[in-house]
Amino acid sequence: MKINWNGVFPAVTTKFTPDNKLDLVWFEKNLEAQLEAGVDGIILGGTLGEASSLTNAEKFGLVKHTVSLVDGKVPVILNIAEQSTEAAIDTAQKAKEAGASGLMVLPPMRYKATDLETVEYFKAIARSTDLPIMIYNNPVDYKIEVTLDMFEALSEESNIQAVKESTRDVSNVTRMINRFGDRFKILCGVDTLALESLFMGANGWVAGLVCAFPKETVAIYQLQKAGRHQEALDIYRWFLPLLELDINPQLVQNIKLAEAKVNLGTEHVRLPRMPLSGQERERVLAIIDESLSVRPQLPEYLSLKEKQPILN
Repeated sequence: MKINWNGVFPAVTTKFTPDNKLDLVWFEKNLEAQLEAGVDGIILGGTLGEASSLTNAEKFGLVKHTVSLVDGKVPVILNIAEQSTEAAIDTAQKAKEAGASGLMVLPPMRYKATDLETVEYFKAIARSTDLPIMIYNNPVDYKIEVTLDMFEALSEESNIQAVKESTRDVSNVTRMINRFGDRFKILCGVDTLALESLFMGANGWVAGLVCAFPKETVAIYQLQKAGRHQEALDIYRWFLPLLELDINPQLVQNIKLAEAKVNLGTEHVRLPRMPLSGQERERVLAIIDESLSVRPQLPEYLSLKEKQPILN
């Protein structure tokens, strides 16, 4: 399936049972809510997906299951976060075999690669597959920045098509557009900068709190793209205290607690992560409960999606 890299792409959580197995019942319920809300793709195996705690069998099994569930409605994208080029290439090949439509790729894990090493890593993956690729640029958490000069080198690979922009410097959207025009699609990867990035020209939003609030997330995107900026801003201002739960070391636990509160998941995480407890749990619950008490009435937004042109 072709990926246009426009719209809202949830980085979905991986659901677990109390005995630490994959919980496909809750996973399916959440996925149905995402599709009903009008998301444009599904990203598996990211930080929110607790990828580092998944076995390969679980990871690729989840890809197959998700592809079956979405049934061609939206693309399914697998995140690659590996320590070696060989392992990353193997993951890319197995992702395609499992039915994935595309890849989101981080720089090498653990080793702080040089600019040249990072570029060659990405190029080797791109040349090993025909799947479209989105580069995940997150130097805050992963300590390697993919610079504009590095993107210049990567522009030679036609299937490197997009960037998940998580530098937390919103002006980077403009820098990318000024340098490359529309060569790379830009998707904001930081929930608290999403609307700002869309105003600056970003094409999409790789979202986290969408896992618990899919309709609000898609409504913000569609209203902004339709030029209904004040309506988008009003929802976004309501949403911001919740979105701030995504820029926290316990973002997985925070978002899973929010999912549980809106009946779209449970708090079960996989060790070494543990559910929130004590004062921190009460603090996060207070944010969620306060937001739910004033949850906005959304305008009809799905018809806006149907009118939006697909920009290739």
